[in-house]
Amino acid sequence: MFAQLENIEERRLELETQLSNPLLTKDPVKFRSVAKEHAQLAKLEKIYSEYKKVEHELADNRQLLKVEEDDEMLEMVRAEVEDLKERLAQLEQDLRIALLPKDPNDEKNILLEIRAGTGGDEAALFVSDLYRMYSRYAEHQGWKVELMSSNPIGIGGFKEIIFMISGDHVYSKLKYESGVHRVQRVPETETQGRIHTSAVTVAVMPEAEEVELDINPSELKFDVFRSSGPGGQSVNTTDSACRVTHLPTGLVVICQDEKSQHKNKAKALQVLRARLLDKMEREQHDKMSADRKSQIGSGDRSERIRTYNFPQGRVSDHRINLTLYKLDEIMLGKIDDIVQPLIVHYQTEALKTMR
Repeated sequence: MFAQLENIEERRLELETQLSNPLLTKDPVKFRSVAKEHAQLAKLEKIYSEYKKVEHELADNRQLLKVEEDDEMLEMVRAEVEDLKERLAQLEQDLRIALLPKDPNDEKNILLEIRAGTGGDEAALFVSDLYRMYSRYAEHQGWKVELMSSNPIGIGGFKEIIFMISGDHVYSKLKYESGVHRVQRVPETETQGRIHTSAVTVAVMPEAEEVELDINPSELKFDVFRSSGPGGQSVNTTDSACRVTHLPTGLVVICQDEKSQHKNKAKALQVLRARLLDKMEREQHDKMSADRKSQIGSGDRSERIRTYNFPQGRVSDHRINLTLYKLDEIMLGKIDDIVQPLIVHYQTEALKTMR
C-alpha cells in the first residue's frame, strides 16, 4: 500500500500539468476524467501527509520514553503515545478505504424506481411512503428530486414511481437500497386489526449520460397517446403521454406526468438510458463468480433487504443484522443510521480482499 502512496505527488503534479493545458478543455470527457483523478489524489495525499506527520510524532514520543526520567512526564508521554497509535490506525484505515477501486458510478445522480409487489393496494400505498422517505432524505442532503414517471392508483398510492435524485455523490450513498423492502402493518381497511405483510421493489440506477450509451435512433419506437390517471388540465384531452420501446431489448418506458409531449419524450429517453446502462452492468455482474458478487454486493432486487414493522416501530436491515426502534424517524427521511452502516459494511468487505 505504501509503495503506491509514494508516487502520489508525482502523479498529482502530472495531472496538474494536463489540467493547465488549454487543449484539454476541448475534450469534456477527458477533462472530467483528469479533474476527477486529480481531486481523488489530492484527498489521498492529504490523508497520507497527516499519516506521516502522526507517524513522526509517535516515533519522537517513543524515543522520549527511553530517556525521560520524570514520572509525571513519563505518564503524559505514555498517554500521548496511546492517542497517537489510535490516530495512526484510523489514518491507515482511511488510506486503505481511499485506495479501494472506485465505483465509476459513485458520483452520479440516480433514477430511483419503486414498484408495488405483493400486497395489492397496501403495497401501492407503501410505494408512496418510500417515495416520501427518500424525497425527505434527499432534502436533508441538499439534493434535488424530480418526478420522471408514475402510475398512481387514486387512493394516494402508486403501482410504480420513478424519480431522479440529483446532487453530490448520490449513487454512493443510495446504491445499497436496491432490493425488496417488506412492510408489516395493519391496513386502514382492515376491520379485525390483523397485520398484513406487503412488499415493494426498489431499484437504484445511475444516471446514464448520452456519451456512455450510443443508442441507434432506428432501434427506438415512439408512441404517443392520451394521459390517464388523476385529472388535471390536458389529461385525457391531448396526446401528451409518450411510450418509447427499445426494440433490441424490448425495454418499454412510459412517461405521462408532464403536460408537454416533448418533456415526456425527453424523460422517457432519460429513464430508458438508465435502464439500459443498469441492464449492461447487471449482465457484467452475472458473469462474475458468486464469491466476487458477494464481495462487491450484487444489489439483487429479488433479495429481501429490509423490513419495516409498524406495530413494533421497528426497521431491520437483514444484510447487516441491524435493527432500529425508530421507524417514525426513518419514515421521515432520517435514514443515515441505516445508510452509513451499510457503506461501512461493504467497505470492510472490500478491504478483506486487499489483504
